[in-house]
Amino acid sequence: MHPGHSVLQVPVPQLEDFVRARTHHYDPSYLSADPAHRHAHVTVLGPFVDELSADVERRVAAVAAETPAFDFALERIGRFPDGIIHLVPEPEDPFRTLTTRLAAEFPEHPPYGGRYDDVAPHLTLDLLSAEVTEASTLALLEGVLPARCRATRLDLAWYEPHATGVLRSWPLAASR
Repeated sequence: MHPGHSVLQVPVPQLEDFVRARTHHYDPSYLSADPAHRHAHVTVLGPFVDELSADVERRVAAVAAETPAFDFALERIGRFPDGIIHLVPEPEDPFRTLTTRLAAEFPEHPPYGGRYDDVAPHLTLDLLSAEVTEASTLALLEGVLPARCRATRLDLAWYEPHATGVLRSWPLAASR
């Protein structure tokens, strides 16, 4: 089994403290010492490449350069069938468009390995358990939500125990 994997993601600094704390709770080996890394993010394509070649870098840069920065809000909580509690970015369309464009550019890397028919944009918060519910999660986020956010960059993040961090970032185009 490969020790790590990369993901193209949009960082969300507004939720960083909460998500970093939950990462520490579940698996501190994935806490990043990289100041550029955001544990709070919306994944747009992953798993992605094992190594960043000049060709891949050029192609991701082109998609980022053609994608205008955009505003979104995080307020509505959701839960997937596997118990993952998440926030739904609104609007979802800019994230869906970015995922569609990247997946078309890199068909050998389908979103989530092709496991899902619908790839719903989301920011993972927690996992349902006897102690964790949607209501308890929302209570912990009081004063944080609604979060008004702006997607301004695309990060290629590497996830591996004790080696998580940002490999490369690309700015999204300035808003028109």
